[in-house]
Amino acid sequence: MATSEDPTIWEVDDALWAEVQPLLVVDKPRKKPGRRREADRPILNGLVWLARTGSQWAAIPRRYGAKSTIHDRFKEWVAYGCFATAWALVVAQFDDEIGLDWQWQAADGCLVKAPLGKKGGPARRNGRGRTPRTGGSAAPSATC
Repeated sequence: MATSEDPTIWEVDDALWAEVQPLLVVDKPRKKPGRRREADRPILNGLVWLARTGSQWAAIPRRYGAKSTIHDRFKEWVAYGCFATAWALVVAQFDDEIGLDWQWQAADGCLVKAPLGKKGGPARRNGRGRTPRTGGSAAPSATC
């Protein structure tokens, strides 16, 4: 799982994967035919990378799969309760090997208002007057 020079997990090793893989199985019927399902291991490695770096979804390296696939699988695992169980196992494994200081934990974040574009949001119309005519004639149309 971790090397001696870097005690932090970056990817799930074979021994840990053997324990985690059965926890991530989701039995749901396919709605339509298409591409085969991507492998779970690179996707879990992408989620570990994401949690470890604190990066955005768009920055996930392509070697873990498409960011949309990783995000969809993450949502699926969360919905089925698989992710919480698997993540608890990964954290427990890391705690056994390296040790976690459970007395002190911190979270980091940045909350800012999202920009609405280069010049701001769309302007609101003040008046509720008549809708301007689009045709050349104000007379009713004879066609039905």
